[in-house]
Amino acid sequence: MLIKVKRGWEMRESEATPEAVFLNRRTLVKAMGMGTILAGAGLPLGNAFAADKADATPDPSASLYPAKRNDKYTVERAITDPKYSTNYNNFYEYSEDKDLAEDAQQLKVRPWTITIDGMVEKPLTMGIDDLLQQVQLEERLYRHRCVEAWSMTVPWTGFPLKNIVDLAKPLSSATYLHMTTFKDASMAPGQKRSFFYPWPYLEGLTMAEANNELAFIGTGMYGKPMPKQDGAPIRLIIPWKYGFKSVKSIVRFTFTDKRPVTFWAKVGPSEYGFWANVNPDVPHPRWSQATERVLGSNERVPTKLWNGYGEYVAAMYSDIKGEKLFM
Repeated sequence: MLIKVKRGWEMRESEATPEAVFLNRRTLVKAMGMGTILAGAGLPLGNAFAADKADATPDPSASLYPAKRNDKYTVERAITDPKYSTNYNNFYEYSEDKDLAEDAQQLKVRPWTITIDGMVEKPLTMGIDDLLQQVQLEERLYRHRCVEAWSMTVPWTGFPLKNIVDLAKPLSSATYLHMTTFKDASMAPGQKRSFFYPWPYLEGLTMAEANNELAFIGTGMYGKPMPKQDGAPIRLIIPWKYGFKSVKSIVRFTFTDKRPVTFWAKVGPSEYGFWANVNPDVPHPRWSQATERVLGSNERVPTKLWNGYGEYVAAMYSDIKGEKLFM
């Protein structure tokens, strides 16, 4: 008899706390005189970036922000208030809960070394600030859709992922780009507690996806450097895919001819496949993907194929046969 052991991250959508309840508890706790405790739990009551004050070390890249907005990439929805997008996070290196902003302040983002290797003309190793001197930062508005059926709109600062590709000069035989996050349990307690997760976090794209103009490397948001809980100092942003595809705190870019077995494909192979493209017609095994809940409101709206970015990305998948685009 097959017995499935339920892991901490597994739940039905119906079991999730409604957003209104989640947000209203702040008001309740504040009324009880427990504002300090609430802020200590990573839910600041005022400035959405207050959690970043835990580290008094000045960010050497702060003068690069805000960057000029690229108006080619805009959206029809209102920008999500940063109190949601910086305090409602998935970052399993710190917690399986979304209230992790305070815990994530343990992340040390300087010094931060990035390695570019694999099937490239010449492997590279550089610090994050050296990389930032070689690229032109810009701001883009992107809409995002989580596989958990909620969505948000964020002004990201960063640069096209193609800049990394151009720096690497990959061989023509390289067909995939692997991206790996850090592994250091001394500053990421989740890597110590969650022994069944395959650390470090690994994600991957095809070279066509990596070269797509929408593929973006984020270094900041809302006109400031990236908060630690959102994946500082450097993360992947790909708006046509479900959010579990966006690796945070990247330390390695590896070019290869092998499709990666990614973090979530290892953890939940029946639920999280390689492609992760937003597709309302392909349900998650435990809930529908036909609609999404917009963070900051009680509004539920229809989910768009490719998250509405089909004009940029649909052609990349026209020849795929026998594979579900989400699965």
